[in-house]
Amino acid sequence: MHEYTSTARVWGLTCPGFPEEVSRARRWTRDILRGSPLAEDAELIVSELSANAILHTASGKESGSFHLALAVSPQVVALSVTDDGGTGAAPKVEHQDEDAEHGRGLGMVSAIAHRVVVHDSQGGHTVTAELFTDARPGGHAC
Repeated sequence: MHEYTSTARVWGLTCPGFPEEVSRARRWTRDILRGSPLAEDAELIVSELSANAILHTASGKESGSFHLALAVSPQVVALSVTDDGGTGAAPKVEHQDEDAEHGRGLGMVSAIAHRVVVHDSQGGHTVTAELFTDARPGGHAC
């Protein structure tokens, strides 16, 4: 294979920051990953990350939006959601006790995904969850 040839495919979708767009993001993810054993996990992750963007950042305010990116290669499915920022702190994975009513979302995403990375920038936050297609050391089979 040529060193500049990639077998990864990448899709992107920008959604207005309305709650009903979460179901659109799920459907979009499900359609792209149709037939993949990772589709259900990816759909759940996208749902949680999209809802977090709408509920906890400027994405959910008037004229806000969030952007999804989905990259698929033979080794990994990577799902990224970028919000409009507007909060004092970047999202972080917290493991709440079983009685907690809030703050469980990214903990759940980190339990499903093999790796979760949060990038903070002036324009917003990007949370990327990776699902490996095969079991790797430190990960789990999906």
